[in-house]
Formats: sequence, C-alpha cells, structure tokens
Amino acid sequence: MGHQDYPSLTLSSSHRQILGRQYLVTDPYTKDAVLIDTVLDYDPASGTLSTATADGILAFVRHHGFHVTKILETHAHADHLTASQYIKHHLPGDIPICIGERIAQVQKHFGPVYGLAPQNLSMSFDVFLKDDDVFMIGSLPVQVLHLPGHTPDHVGYLVGKSVFTGDSIFMPDLGSARADFPGGDARALYRSLQKLLSLPDDYEIFVGHDYPNGRDKNCATTVVEQREHNKHVKSGTTERDFVDFRTTRDKVLKAPRLIHPSLQVNVRAGRLPPPDPTTGLSYFRTPLYGALNI
Repeated sequence: MGHQDYPSLTLSSSHRQILGRQYLVTDPYTKDAVLIDTVLDYDPASGTLSTATADGILAFVRHHGFHVTKILETHAHADHLTASQYIKHHLPGDIPICIGERIAQVQKHFGPVYGLAPQNLSMSFDVFLKDDDVFMIGSLPVQVLHLPGHTPDHVGYLVGKSVFTGDSIFMPDLGSARADFPGGDARALYRSLQKLLSLPDDYEIFVGHDYPNGRDKNCATTVVEQREHNKHVKSGTTERDFVDFRTTRDKVLKAPRLIHPSLQVNVRAGRLPPPDPTTGLSYFRTPLYGALNI
C-alpha cells in the first residue's frame, strides 16, 4: 500500500491538569508536520502562565527536524488555553493558524461577553477551513470534517486512516462530549458521531481528552471499538435516546474550571488580552451572574 495510508503519528505528553491531548502529525518522507490543539499552561489561582507544555513539543519538533506547516484547532476550547500564537512565534516562517469557518459564530457570541472588539476577532486566525476542504502535510492529504454539536465550529481532521476528533467523541467508556455550550446541539452532536462511526472499522479515532476511571490514560481507539462499546452512542442508539440522555446529563454538569480565560484567548487564536496601560499586566474578565444588586 502507499505510504499515504499510514501517517506518522507523534503524540505529545498529556497536559496533566486537564488530561488533554495535543498532537503532532508528520509525513515521515518529507518531515512536514502539523500541530493540533496545542496547550498553554495556566494556573488560575496564581494567575501564572507557563509555556512548559508548548516548549516540550517545540523541542521535539526541533530535535527531529520537522517542518511545521500549519497549526490546527479543532474548535475554540473552553477548558484550556491554546498555545497556537506562542507556537507560531517560536517556529520559523509565518505558519498559519487554522480553524473551522464557523468560529465566526462563536466569536459573535463571546465577543460582547468579554468586551472583545470585533476588529480584533475577525483578524485573529489566518485560515478558515470549510467542510471537506483538503490540504496536504507533505504528501499526506488531510480532509476537514465538520463535527458540530459540542460547539458549532467544531471540526475533525482525517489523515489516512486516522481521524483527530477533538472534543466530539471520547474513549468508549466515557462516551461523548457535552453539548450545552452556546451554539451546542445534542442532535447535531449525534449526527456528527454517526459520521465518525460510519468510517471503516479499522480507522483510528484520536480523542481530545481522556478522564480514566481505574484504567491507564489513552488517546486512541478504532471505529469498530467505538461502534460496539461507546457508552453513549454504540450501534443501535437512536437519535432520540441520545438527545434525551445528553440533554439530561448536561443539565447537571458544572462549567469548566478555565472556561472564561480559555474562551478569551481561544476565540483570538491564542492572543492574550492587551496589557492594562497603568499596570502593564493583562487581565481576564469573569462575568458575574445572579440577582444581587449591591
């Protein structure tokens, strides 16, 4: 078989606090590469940003002589800050930061919430990917898969027999992502999951997070394993049953711990809020909800 069926997959270490995954995908023949869902470390208690995770993957790229041609986001994450802007500025060349074109819907919603100027949002990303777009990693074709439901902008990346699914589907014992964020839709998520489950049995699904309960952390499974064992959407699960479950479940889920700092950075492709002219420090906004008037 041609080598295009078998991309070289290099997985970064897990980001410990969120049990998330960032991926480096390379063509072993050309050493061209892309990065998917990079992570900037942030401690909300101390207000400290760290680039330790991002520096680790940068060191790996340099050590192996990879040529990163694109920085990819599956969506605007609500549980960690992206390191895409930091990565872009620490690798040679003007590497484009790419995301699904429906990020505009997410920006339109959250821009006013955090006081983000429209002109600062519209120019944040370099490339807006359309459904079924195809681009190359060296000699490897990559197809963009629109996977809405968790968020409206969510996409996956199909490379050979591997698909990077972000936060749409998780390991079979964990099921699926929540669908209650603004623009989220349980029905759309079900259909996105069916799109993934319709892929050939031996295709590998690489997930964006893992929250193991009594087992080792993992990052990948096959389509047939998902189809037979996914606790939320295995074969025979109807759309109505999934939507009823997902809607009920989401009502009791708490907001992600880093939702407000994450969104303020991630809808702007990894850019931090501008520094305050008085202190020289950047600040995140946290909206307050409730009936108090004091």
